[in-house]
Amino acid sequence: MQGSCAELWAEFLRSGSEAAVAAAGATYSCWQFGYGVEQGDRLLAYVLSGPKRATTGALWTYEHQGTELPRTGDFSVVTDGSGVARCVLRTTSVNVAPFDQVDEAFAFAEGEGDRTLEYWRRTHWDYFVKELAGFGRVAVPDMPVVCERFEVVYPPA
Repeated sequence: MQGSCAELWAEFLRSGSEAAVAAAGATYSCWQFGYGVEQGDRLLAYVLSGPKRATTGALWTYEHQGTELPRTGDFSVVTDGSGVARCVLRTTSVNVAPFDQVDEAFAFAEGEGDRTLEYWRRTHWDYFVKELAGFGRVAVPDMPVVCERFEVVYPPA
């Protein structure tokens, strides 16, 4: 996966776009949305087709994995579910909030399902229950979640 990410990052930097010029000397992370091939491909398709411009992670997962939180201006190379690098994102904002206080605007920006808050809560709750159970944590309504907004900077739309 890392080779594919490095190759796409280099291609992005060579593109000469405004975002690429701003990224000169920057570092990036390489990851996929969700878990597994099907979920990774489905969520990436929402990004590449346009409606998905936000994502949410459980703060406790970041802490458990020892992973730094995303910061505004960070770059990410995102892969499909098979590990093939497909796009470069730039984080535009990050907010940590209780799960039960994520609002309709953020749920809409996630671009999934019918884009309602109800859909977002249902699907993310199921996801976090399973994910957190994997390392002995129990999901609670006010658990902290990391709400990240992003823009696709490569390939250009």
